[in-house]
Amino acid sequence: MNWSETLMLSVPLPELLIRGSITFVLLYVLIRIVGRRESAAVGLTDVLVVVLIADAASTGMLGESKTIADGFVVIVVILFWSVVIDALSFHFPWFSRLAKAGPKPLIEDGQLVRRTMKREFMTREEVMTQLRMNGIGDPSEVERAYLEPNGSISIVTREEGDRERERYGKSPESTEEQ
Repeated sequence: MNWSETLMLSVPLPELLIRGSITFVLLYVLIRIVGRRESAAVGLTDVLVVVLIADAASTGMLGESKTIADGFVVIVVILFWSVVIDALSFHFPWFSRLAKAGPKPLIEDGQLVRRTMKREFMTREEVMTQLRMNGIGDPSEVERAYLEPNGSISIVTREEGDRERERYGKSPESTEEQ
């Protein structure tokens, strides 16, 4: 085994940087468009980073590329973009709204929000399953429920909403801004 050939780049560095960046951005946009239900409890960026790192690492390990260094450079590029997206989202709310999914209403005032269900390809039975898993038998018991960015469903029952209003003297939505 020739160690210098194994550890040195076999592809020009700019090409690796461009390939890694384009792959990350295209997959990020694609997954963002497709939706969030399949990722449940894991963030979009987390899934994307794991998949891309596994793929990039495999090329170096399996010998499909010429060297380990090629795979390592692509891994660094993927991690770089992941950190950049998180940092920009943290510092710039407008970027966060663009790059990160927000919660989508599934139930408002006891009524299923069909528009969200249609967009996320969720059936009534899937929503009902989530309600039952939270000890709720009927949507009318729910003040509001959201499909969260990580794919989970958060539920505020009418009883919880009433307690929030008593405690804060205002609507629950206005307390979230504080």
